[in-house]
This record gives sequence, structure tokens and C-alpha cells, in this order.
Amino acid sequence: MELLLVMLIGVLYAAGVYFILRRSMVRLLLGIMLLGNGTNILIFLLGNITKGKPPIIDADLKVFADIYADPIPQALILTAIVISFGLTSFAIVLLKRVYALIGSDDLDDLNTPEEEDI
Repeated sequence: MELLLVMLIGVLYAAGVYFILRRSMVRLLLGIMLLGNGTNILIFLLGNITKGKPPIIDADLKVFADIYADPIPQALILTAIVISFGLTSFAIVLLKRVYALIGSDDLDDLNTPEEEDI
């Protein structure tokens, strides 16, 4: 299972870098999203995939007696998903506005006429 996740992380990172290096703004956004999803899976993988009980200690115990699932990586991933959703929705609206003004999603078309003379 972990080997499959490692290969998936590699594919997501490779596709994300490939899309970031393209000239289209939409592909740039897709590349950033793929890198973010690959990072979320990496955090999940580094948190050790264990099937266990919730991390709740009984009142009479001082340490965990059973195998438990670590909640910290899950909380970090959930926070990252919410932040990436907000960032992605803002970027989509921004890309739509840029496309309405410029008429193209090519990054080279964003140059102003003053910058093209230099």
C-alpha cells in the first residue's frame, strides 16, 4: 500500500511540475493543485498508515495501551484541503477576470505595451 502511494506521489509531482512549466494560466493552476494534492498524500504517508482506535486515554491509564491512529497528520491534511479549496476558487475567479480583460490565457500576453518595448 505504501509503495503504491509513493508512486502516486511521484506521478502527481511530475505532472504538477510539467503543468507549471507550460505557458497557459489554466495549466499553471492545475499544476499547483496537483502539487498540493501530492503534498497532502505525502503528509498522510509520513504519518504512518495505521488502523487503530481513536487516541483517547482512559482515566486510570497514563499512557496508550493499544495501537491508535495519529490525528495530527489527518488534521494537517484537512486544513490544507480547506486552504487549497479557497486558494483554487480565488485563482479561478482571477483567471476568469484576466481572460475577460486580455482575451487569452497565455502568460506571455500579460505584458503591457511598455514592457514589450524594453
